[in-house]
Amino acid sequence: MWGRLPGSAAVGKQAVEAEGELVGHRDYCPGGVLFRDGLPAALIGFGLARPTPRPDKNTNALYWRVPPLDPRDRAPAFADAYGAAERQRADLVPPATRMIHGFHEGARAAAERESVFHRRWGEGIKDRLPRAETRTTRHGPAIAGRITT
Repeated sequence: MWGRLPGSAAVGKQAVEAEGELVGHRDYCPGGVLFRDGLPAALIGFGLARPTPRPDKNTNALYWRVPPLDPRDRAPAFADAYGAAERQRADLVPPATRMIHGFHEGARAAAERESVFHRRWGEGIKDRLPRAETRTTRHGPAIAGRITT
């Protein structure tokens, strides 16, 4: 069985659960990536790995490092270090919008069912995810323009 957040079945099939062409890590949060000299060097914690469509894998990887996250919530730029091609960057906003909504619903459901997720929800996820949803909805074209050359 593939990994998933507690309670994610209660919010229905998320966009990132479509038929996948490869197995994606799906948890590129700051605690899931080891950095060396400011660049990503390794992935750890594969508890959420599952078959993932390539655009969703790329969107998930870039979610934490480039817009759509509100500037208060994101780490330094990641698109260049990740090596995203121009087409990959241009195609990020629509799946990012769907993915962030799925993250929000899934995180809320997980927070209702397990104490670790409840704590993380209270530490800021409940605020960060709505800001990301708002940002991708309002500023999608501008975000795409900023991450493409």
